[in-house]
Parts: sequence; structure tokens; C-alpha cells
Amino acid sequence: MKHSVLRSIGLVFTALLYSTGVAEAHVGTGGASGFIAGFLHPITGLDHVVAMIAVGLWGAQLGKPAIWMLPITFPLVMAFGGFLGLLGVPMPGVEIGIALSGVLLGAAVLTETRPPLFAAAILVGVFAIFHGYAHGAELPLGENALFFSLGFVIATGLLHAVGIVIGLLYQWPWGKITVRAAGGAVGAVGAFFLWNALA
Repeated sequence: MKHSVLRSIGLVFTALLYSTGVAEAHVGTGGASGFIAGFLHPITGLDHVVAMIAVGLWGAQLGKPAIWMLPITFPLVMAFGGFLGLLGVPMPGVEIGIALSGVLLGAAVLTETRPPLFAAAILVGVFAIFHGYAHGAELPLGENALFFSLGFVIATGLLHAVGIVIGLLYQWPWGKITVRAAGGAVGAVGAFFLWNALA
């Protein structure tokens, strides 16, 4: 399992390295600037923030091994989605997919949904593609694609960690209410963005 995860990480970052050469219009400035831009990108969009926190919430709610598998799955697959965005591969319905991630992940936490682990990982992975694509497609002109990608992957991991920390409250009766309420809040925010995306 560990070897397959490490192999996946290696493939993703090889792809990102390649993308720095392919996305010529996006390369030029120093790595620090690109990293900061990438790091700030996920945390300045509420639709991204709530979905990424929801992944951590749901993983903590489901317990081991989901508590670490879901937060690992999301950034790995998100990086692949980012690569597609950098290359400009057409992907319809990105904003709808991002909004739906908030709605469905929030609903899963609120209703304490417990699917098989592989199903939860697939759902998280599908949504991660939409989030990653948006990050990659919105790479600021002149920024280094590799460092931008590293920045948004690390920021995503930190947002997952916030969700996990909140989700750990689930072990207490009052904490279950708190975690489920947080899921409901995520779902409400997702519904707001879905309404805007469909309007």
C-alpha cells in the first residue's frame, strides 16, 4: 500500500515537472512567488475551503483508515486535475462539480453516511479532479507551475488537517453534534455556490 502511494506521488510530481515545460505562458517568475500564489489560491475561495475541510471531517468521522486515506486521496487526485487544467484540457461543469462537492460531502458528514472505504475514496477523488482543474486552469500568468502546484497541494493538506482536528471531536456526544453541524454548514455553503453555478 505504501509503495503504491509513493509511486502515485512520484507520477504526479513527474507530471507537474513536465507541465512546467508545456505551459510555457505560465512559467517565468521565481519559485517563491509561485508557491505563495498556489498556497493562497485554495484558502481564498470559500467553495474550496469548505469542501477540503469536509474531507477531513468525513475521514475523522469514518475513523481509521479513512482518517488518513481520504486526505491523502484528495490532494493526489487534485494534483492530477491541476495538471489537466494546466494543459488546458476541456472539462465542462467544473464550477458545478466544485459546488456539488460541498453539498454532498457536507451531507455525508451531517447524515453520518458510512459507505465502503473504496466508495468514499472514489467520491472524494472525483471531486478532487474538479478542484484541481480549477487551480491549474487559474494559474496566474508568469507563475511557475510546479511551485504553484506544490503550494495549493500543501494548503489543501492543511485544510484537511483543520477538518480532521474538528472531526476528532466526534468521539464525544456533544462533539458528534458539533461535527454534524459543521457538515450541515458545509452543505449549505455548497448549495449556495451550486445555486450560483446553475443560475
